[in-house]
Amino acid sequence: MATSKVPGTKVLGYLESRKNLTGSACGLLGLVLTFAGVAGPYWPAVVAGLYGAGALVAPPERPAPPDFPTPSDQLEEVRADLGRLRGYLADVDLPPEAAARLGALTGLLAALLEPGWVAEALARDPEGVHTVSRAVRRDIPEAVDAFVRTRWWTRLTPGTEPPERHLERQLDLLRQEAERLAAELGEAEARRQESHTRYLEDRGGTGDGELSA
Repeated sequence: MATSKVPGTKVLGYLESRKNLTGSACGLLGLVLTFAGVAGPYWPAVVAGLYGAGALVAPPERPAPPDFPTPSDQLEEVRADLGRLRGYLADVDLPPEAAARLGALTGLLAALLEPGWVAEALARDPEGVHTVSRAVRRDIPEAVDAFVRTRWWTRLTPGTEPPERHLERQLDLLRQEAERLAAELGEAEARRQESHTRYLEDRGGTGDGELSA
């Protein structure tokens, strides 16, 4: 059943194609010439030739590109993943210092993912989207899970280095990375504002004195 529909689909697709529509228009012109007495007894060849010429000059069909998620769509998914991550973290028993650093980090990530103009600014930075996504989906879960597993082993071998030191260092590095991203996004907004000022000045707007007044 499925294979019998394929030829019909191809025929219908060709009938609706630019080549057929352009060729048909040119062929119609050949019929007009025939009725006007221009084509004479060779009108079938004229009509066929005009149809073929029209089909050749018609622009080719352009397949629609894949509908990949936009950066805004990706941020929606990362925002939902951050909610799931926070639910997981709520069930993990962490030392107070590590818990405080983790809370500061997830709070900063949540602020970067805040719907509205903040998320729009982040969406314009693909590398920034990747940084936040990587922190939420890989770096933080891996850091916390490694701490939980290592802590169990250190309880069997007292005297080893406390695993929370590594966790705290990892959280510090991730927070610094998120802070750099926030600073870069802020600088981009500042440059955008400055560019608008220069644009207004270049088109004959107010000068510095009038602007400051």
